[in-house]
Amino acid sequence: MMKLFYKYPVFILLLSLFACKEMSRSSDKPVTRSDMKASMEVANRYIVKDEEKDIESYILRHGIAMEATGTGLRYAILKQGGGQLLENGDRVSMEFELRSIAGDVIYSFENDGVKSFVIGDGSVEAGLDEAVRHLHRGDLAKVIIPSHLGYGLHGDDRSIPEYATLVYVIKILENQ
Repeated sequence: MMKLFYKYPVFILLLSLFACKEMSRSSDKPVTRSDMKASMEVANRYIVKDEEKDIESYILRHGIAMEATGTGLRYAILKQGGGQLLENGDRVSMEFELRSIAGDVIYSFENDGVKSFVIGDGSVEAGLDEAVRHLHRGDLAKVIIPSHLGYGLHGDDRSIPEYATLVYVIKILENQ
């Protein structure tokens, strides 16, 4: 049933509306924004729990020891580089491969070129921006970005679907 949340975001809305309608019937009061918000929070908690299970399963299947941040981001440094730690305001360029948690390749530097951005400027998904702050120039890393730190409810309108958990393998280039 939880997979329905991933495939049918409208299902979440209908569930929320139904829950609010039931609350309204039982109390004969109109549904408020607060009621709607509470229903959406319940639905979101289910989505986050289900996604967390998928991430843990992925980590176990692949036998990767990963660090977790407070936001739900996971990362593992596969090969350490010799450069400086990246920080806010640094320009970073990287070779990358982006996959869904199911393993499908979404984007890669072979097809899409090197990805470059300034850390903290908001030009990339929040999870990638957070991840590179844990890396040094020259590092090779694997990063798992939960949907709320990636493209969330809508995907990227091209290849990333809604509620997609993203898996990056990135090589931070040393020369900027």
